[in-house]
Amino acid sequence: MTTPAASLTRADGSPLRVLVVDDEAMLTDLLSMALRMEGWVVKTASSGFEALQAAREFAPDAMVLDIMMPDLDGMSVLHRLRQSGDDVPVLFLTAKDSVSDRVAGLTAGGDDYVTKPFSLEEVVARLRGLMRRAGTAQMSGTDHILRVADLTLDEDSHEVTRGQTEIELTATEFELLRFLMRNQRRVVSKAQILDRVWDYDFGGKSSVVELYISYLRKKIDHGNEPLIHTVRGVGYMIKAPQ
Repeated sequence: MTTPAASLTRADGSPLRVLVVDDEAMLTDLLSMALRMEGWVVKTASSGFEALQAAREFAPDAMVLDIMMPDLDGMSVLHRLRQSGDDVPVLFLTAKDSVSDRVAGLTAGGDDYVTKPFSLEEVVARLRGLMRRAGTAQMSGTDHILRVADLTLDEDSHEVTRGQTEIELTATEFELLRFLMRNQRRVVSKAQILDRVWDYDFGGKSSVVELYISYLRKKIDHGNEPLIHTVRGVGYMIKAPQ
């Protein structure tokens, strides 16, 4: 199983503050629960105008912002924040799949995006990355090691080992393995893998996923008990042997 992530805090040791904005109450509740389990202080808003007010009053260290909202959409919220001089890191939530929508969100001043449906673990991991890149947070321990059985991946040094054997991976193989390990015991589809590993500008076919999964299996599973599994008609999953 993955190593429990060390907590991130502000430089003064106080909890990080995250504003979650979405008009779906169930979604904000789930995200709030996941982020509070990280030890972060969470405030929610259900509309764009509420988000702007909350940003002023709550002064969050990061914002999870839905693009599609009934009153003021996420792009407009972000535009107003940036105009006011607020450079809070923003993670967009979007149900849109087109390249233009994603590029628009990033070029408008957003820092990252997650496409619905998504895993809570993915949102938390991306927020942690935003906090580290922004220099807002400090780590209380080591949170960069992922483990599945005897397979270990160091997100900082990019070292990968299985048992006592060091495994050399290409940059793409590393990103694919990291995505699988971050979603341990969760089936991820070819479309999700293409989206996360090859990013929004990738124009290839899903067959490239099968090819890179085969590369990983040769390096990770060859001569060992298999960790990478195919769920026929759905996708792939990495998990420790029972």
